[in-house]
Amino acid sequence: MTPPPARRRRTGTNGAAPAHNLPRRGAVRRAQAITTYGVGSLIAVDHESFVVSGLDEAEQSWSRGESPRIHERRLARLLDVDYFRLPPASDDTSKDGIRVRRFPLMHSCPDCNDLQRHRDFNSPAGRSVCGTCEVDLVPSRFIVACEAGHLGEFPYWQWVHRSKDRGASTTAQCGGKLKLRTSGHTASLRSILVSCTCGQAPEVSMEGSFRRNALKDLGLKCRGPRPWLGASAPAQECGLLQRTLQRGSSAVWQPVLKSALSIPPWSDGRADPLAEHWDALREYDERDHVEIYLKGVFKGKCPVPLDEVMALLDAEREEDPDGEAAPTFDHRYRALRNKEYERLRSGNDESEHSRDEQFVCETPLGDQSVLDPLGVTGPMLVKKLREVRALKAFTRLIDAESTTDSKEMPLSERPLRWLPAMEVRGEGVFLRLDEDRLGAWEKAPAVAARVERMRTAHQRVLEQRADDPSSVVPSPATPRMVLLHTLAHILINEWSLEAGYPAAALRERLYAADDMAGILAYTATSDSAGSLGGLVAQGEPDRLDQTIRSAVRRAEWCSSDPLCIESEASGTGGTNLAACHACVMLPETSCEHNNILLDRALLVGTPDDPHVGFFAKMLGY
Repeated sequence: MTPPPARRRRTGTNGAAPAHNLPRRGAVRRAQAITTYGVGSLIAVDHESFVVSGLDEAEQSWSRGESPRIHERRLARLLDVDYFRLPPASDDTSKDGIRVRRFPLMHSCPDCNDLQRHRDFNSPAGRSVCGTCEVDLVPSRFIVACEAGHLGEFPYWQWVHRSKDRGASTTAQCGGKLKLRTSGHTASLRSILVSCTCGQAPEVSMEGSFRRNALKDLGLKCRGPRPWLGASAPAQECGLLQRTLQRGSSAVWQPVLKSALSIPPWSDGRADPLAEHWDALREYDERDHVEIYLKGVFKGKCPVPLDEVMALLDAEREEDPDGEAAPTFDHRYRALRNKEYERLRSGNDESEHSRDEQFVCETPLGDQSVLDPLGVTGPMLVKKLREVRALKAFTRLIDAESTTDSKEMPLSERPLRWLPAMEVRGEGVFLRLDEDRLGAWEKAPAVAARVERMRTAHQRVLEQRADDPSSVVPSPATPRMVLLHTLAHILINEWSLEAGYPAAALRERLYAADDMAGILAYTATSDSAGSLGGLVAQGEPDRLDQTIRSAVRRAEWCSSDPLCIESEASGTGGTNLAACHACVMLPETSCEHNNILLDRALLVGTPDDPHVGFFAKMLGY
């Protein structure tokens, strides 16, 4: 990571712009640049703090060799971009990298207790120390943010002078200097004391600064600061309520991630040269018109045969949402998942394709009838898969899963035709539940009642976080969705115990709708726990039968029982029932829904009603 270059202009040989020679500030993995330290997030490096810069300059600063383009047409179409780029590699030979800007600017000195902007300490070039005391400066522990995604400095001056000048401007007018010290009596906010040398205001503690209306009571509203875009980026009109956060809080930055599997006919890479032309090609229905366009663009040397181009156009139109004149993002994402489900069911035999094929899904050789008593059917061995995960935007204060486009903050000031993304190559196991047995089970009144409690709680959370409750997306909680979600969690936990996989190395992908009832569990990393065949081997019917039986029996008991199984509500806002970290919850990197909408009672039943469990017969009820 590197901070932005100095503003003064310099020239190199023959007046050309010189190569940047910017100081390095730590290193992050490519995956972290998508999931943890993406654009707009805060990152601590040693005793300094930075915000990751926007992507407006990334097209020039990211080297093509260190940050290559990657293509996934189905996901690019969903997100309305032409292609994706891997974040720059971070190694000793990197020429440039992810750029950062210092934030917060307010720092304090542990010796002299001065609290002021970093530049006012007169630090030596390249160091973050007090020019007087020569000790390391401490970045402000407190920042402010709003639900629209803006990020700002904590208003220390207004906080100190609030009793006298409530609602004053952000520029101190008393002529004094701010001081910050710690009394040392406790580790609470009460021991963090801020004062001003003007003598017009008493020394106050930070206690109460985290109240929801603490800044509103000072007459302060969000002015739309966006420090990750630089000082030249104009502030946006906002006016929303600001909230105080600790600099390292997870609420400061939440990524909005979207992903897609590479499935035929897009999974062999042959369509990549056409990545920037699909929107234009879709305007033509006639084969002759497509041929003329390709000849003009590629000067008669199109790398993809015309027959393949027409087949790809037909495949793309098949994913258009049915009956939707102006499909929403959710409709298009659902259509993308439907096509993946169809391909996972039908398979894609390796012997029929070249070595470049990135999706290989085959039927296991064993007798699948052993799974019939469990209500499980259609297991498939996904021997090769490729998933592309793109960083679409980010949010602050609110969960990215429950947000709307209006609450998502884009990654750049001006629209870009690409997004940062990462690709994962691995393997997995796909299975489905028997539709007849599932249909009969989900109609049971007791099952519907339990799921309705979770759905109501989740819908309430969504409405509380929305500006307009009437436009809130309905909760996805249904009996089959909660069942599939909980089953996926216990299978991943079982494989982490029996097959040697770390739970964080596996990931779920759910296919739950009126016409879908499937689970794909796959390797979520490409390191030593990646695609070596270990997970695929777990999909053979005999072994899968043993795994499911063992996982379900393990889910019968939790170390937190009877509190867990008899819980009336758990999780964020009561969106879970019988689920906790001792039984079915997973690392957040493994779960599609942030560990909500889980209930193991739908698998194994409750002490009062064991038949509410889908696997009640297997357990002898």
